[in-house]
Amino acid sequence: MACRISELVLGCRDPEVLARFWCEVLDFVVLDREGNDCIEIGPREGFGGPQPTIILSRRDEPEPGKSRLHIDVNATDRDQDAELERLLKLGARPADIGQTGEEQWHVLSDPEGNEFCLLKARLNPL
Repeated sequence: MACRISELVLGCRDPEVLARFWCEVLDFVVLDREGNDCIEIGPREGFGGPQPTIILSRRDEPEPGKSRLHIDVNATDRDQDAELERLLKLGARPADIGQTGEEQWHVLSDPEGNEFCLLKARLNPL
């Protein structure tokens, strides 16, 4: 058996703000907290299911260089345009990383500037 992703870790200035944002985007819930410095969010069924959890870990200073980790998301109950509109209303912002405009995805950033992509394909909810 191979490994699979169980958690994604994002360093951030304000775990609370990002927890609220990503819980709304992904329909996740807060699963665990370690004081004010670390919040784990994930699917309602908790850790260990088919979806990884996200750990938001406080970092007072941004880490040097560009983050090597970002999240890709797919809409489950609407088309890409409707989901893009929803994400922008939640506080996402378009991010320019040199796209040509021909891509089938949108590059966005969350309220703290972490890049993520909204992909075109609609996935079936689990």
